[in-house]
Order: sequence, then C-alpha cells, then structure tokens
Amino acid sequence: MTSPGSRRVIGMDAWTKGWVAVSLLDGAFAGASIHPTAAGAIEAAKDASAIGIDIPIGMPSDGVRQADVAARGRVGPRRSSVFNVPPRPVIEAEPYAAANRLSKERYGRGLSRQSYALRDKVLEVDMIARGDKRIFEVHPEVTFAKMSDHTLQYKKTWDGMNARRRLLRAAGIDLPADLGPVGVVPVDDILDAAAVAWTADRIAKGTAEAIPAETEFDGNLRMAIWV
Repeated sequence: MTSPGSRRVIGMDAWTKGWVAVSLLDGAFAGASIHPTAAGAIEAAKDASAIGIDIPIGMPSDGVRQADVAARGRVGPRRSSVFNVPPRPVIEAEPYAAANRLSKERYGRGLSRQSYALRDKVLEVDMIARGDKRIFEVHPEVTFAKMSDHTLQYKKTWDGMNARRRLLRAAGIDLPADLGPVGVVPVDDILDAAAVAWTADRIAKGTAEAIPAETEFDGNLRMAIWV
C-alpha cells in the first residue's frame, strides 16, 4: 500500500498478450506488472492517484478528434504514430469488413486493420473510464517529444530505444535490467508504459496539460491527450 503523503501512479501500454503497467512512487520506478485485461491492471492499482493509458479515450461521432490533430503537431516527424481515432459507429461495428465498409460509405475513408485490431481494448477502456476519473489518455510519443529537445529515432531502433531510456533516466525513472516476469514484454512497450507513467505523475502533481486545451467530449469522456 502507498504510505500517507506519497504519490503513486501507473502508466499502461497495450501489447500482444494484454497490458503492461509501470508504477511510479513519488516519480521513481516502483515496479512493473503484466495483466491480460485493462480492468485487471486498474483493479491492481486501487491506491494510484492517476492512471495514464496509451489507448484512445472517447471517440468522435463524426469526423476526427481535435486531440489527434493537435498531438500530431507536437511530434513532428513521428506524426504517423498518432492516428485518427475512428468514429464510434465504426469501432462498434463488426467484423472488420463491415466496419471498413461503414467507414467508407458514411465517412469517406477506409479503416486500417491496425486501428481495428485495437477495438476490444478501446471498448474495454471506454466502459471503465466512464466510471473512473483517475484514467487519462496519454500518447508515449507525445510524452517523449515533451521530454526531448530534438527528434528521436524510431522507437524500435537501437538509437531510438536508448534515447528513450536515457530520457526516462534523466526524468528520474531508472528501469532495472531485471523486470522478472515482465521481461518477456517487448522493450518498446515497457518504455512506452514508463513514459505514460511519467505523464500520469505530472497529472497527479497538477503540472500536465491537455491537448487540445479546448474541451471536446464524447458523452462524459473528455477527448484529450495529456502530456
């Protein structure tokens, strides 16, 4: 349990077998864990004051989210890492062929399989976030752009991986070489979860900003990427 007066947050990133979560205590690395569902990761973080998650929260009813447009402006050459979240009717349609057809017919654009592959995770978090105000959408590349004064190489390259790890270490997040069972998770997903946790800590301290600053809602969900 978190001691009185201390600040615990978690950052979550999706990977092929579920979710990886990185926990920070007063801004420093405090542990990492893997969970098959977002609900399980959040349930294990009852004492967290803020939960950052790399998944869209809130879907447009039509058009695009201004959060995605604004976030692409923050990452420069890495702008392709921020994709437009499909409208809610498209995400809720199944299977992929039907969703892609609906997207083309109603909105005039196709739907990538990569976007649709996140469907189950998006809908799970969509349901949970409506009842848990500790949950905030965070995009790792936007966070790393905030931490860095220059453009980073692609995160799956040697240079990109090491640059991101150096940025995290400089921010006080020193990831250990031995993560136990979490060590099976791809390196970039662990680094992303740690970056998301850094922004969650900024949220808990009240120093983070929402992109865009203008408020845009999907029901009671604020559509914003925090950094």
